[in-house]
Amino acid sequence: MQIHVVEPGDTLFSTAARYGLSPALLAGMNGVAADARLVVGQTLVVREPRLVHTVAPGETVYAIARRYGTDARQLYRNNFSLGGQSDLRAGEQLVIDYADDDRLGRIEANAYAYPYVDPALLDAALPFLSCLTPFTYGIGADGGLLPLADEALLSAAARYRAAPLMHLSTLTEAGAFSNERSSLLLGSPALQERLIGDVAATLREKNYYGLDVDFEFVYPAERVLYADFIRTLRERLNPLGYPVLVALAPKTRADQPGLLYEAHDYALLGEAANAVLLMTYEWGYTYGPPMAVAPLPQVRAVVDYAVQAIAPEKIFLGIPLYGYDWPLPFVRGETRAESLSPQRAVELALRYRAEILYDERARSPYFYYTARDGRQHAVWFEDARSMDAKLRLIREYGLRGAGYWNLMRAMPQNWTLLNALYEVDTLV
Repeated sequence: MQIHVVEPGDTLFSTAARYGLSPALLAGMNGVAADARLVVGQTLVVREPRLVHTVAPGETVYAIARRYGTDARQLYRNNFSLGGQSDLRAGEQLVIDYADDDRLGRIEANAYAYPYVDPALLDAALPFLSCLTPFTYGIGADGGLLPLADEALLSAAARYRAAPLMHLSTLTEAGAFSNERSSLLLGSPALQERLIGDVAATLREKNYYGLDVDFEFVYPAERVLYADFIRTLRERLNPLGYPVLVALAPKTRADQPGLLYEAHDYALLGEAANAVLLMTYEWGYTYGPPMAVAPLPQVRAVVDYAVQAIAPEKIFLGIPLYGYDWPLPFVRGETRAESLSPQRAVELALRYRAEILYDERARSPYFYYTARDGRQHAVWFEDARSMDAKLRLIREYGLRGAGYWNLMRAMPQNWTLLNALYEVDTLV
């Protein structure tokens, strides 16, 4: 596997010829059109096929998979251009195997999605995932579980053999997250008992694989109560066959100040849960100054601390599938960045003829452009280089896997890259 950085004069056709590929295969690996124009600084993931099958009239994904002793899920992984769909065209080329298949190991991969996710984005990503986590069940004022319209997501997960994780947060009836709601729950054994009963019933009725808990901005005084609640969930749910995962704010030391961090005790929560997700993103965020969403030095610092407090094999590394577009100049308290997909970022660079630059320290791409209204913008996003750097941390530290936030925005080449670097476990 190689990552090609587009230089002046490169085209998809010339780049494909350089690596001995057909333009259609190179385009499919990166989720771009076969006649797509390229941007200087854009990345392309390049893989070397070992065996390619040309589709005959009437052939199906399942028949081709059986013919070569593989399964449809792996065939989808090797051919992102299929988008997880079984419809084939006669004459279409499918990669059965890659000559550069020298993976780093086996991991689990999880990703989050809202119920209104684009079905095409969902279907394309699901073959690459161990788990899918619909976002999110909330907590009522009476301690009961607030519902989620997750039926379509659960149905899709089942089609692609991705284990569904139930997500529990402090979302209220008004659609906002509330630390008052978590405080009410943590202070009442009776409310906890009701909620745990509701969670267990939902896990069973909807055939969920396990539970993912994400309480943010928990009051510092409730640090131990929160860990005790997670431990109680594990003790109640594990005997029923359900693992419990908990999300952690990105800390670099135990006494890190701030409402986001203080109640997230890595040692206590790591011991209480079966697994944890490090939310290693949002350094660059909607109301902050322009910078990388997940700069590698900051991500590494969080992992360095986490593995001192938690067994590495319990840890999922959080990875963002998005970037931000900031209007300039940045004015704190006034400027608001817009979230965008990496694919959309490249489209913007193409539209405004901007060269994509790369910050070697942050390991993140960025560029500037001037909009039609004359205002300058800064865009930081993810590309194959930045994702490669983060995904390799999983092997380096011996982590359990990756947790992607989230599937709402397109980043096709991430999935080709993931397939090149790791064998992703199937849990169901």
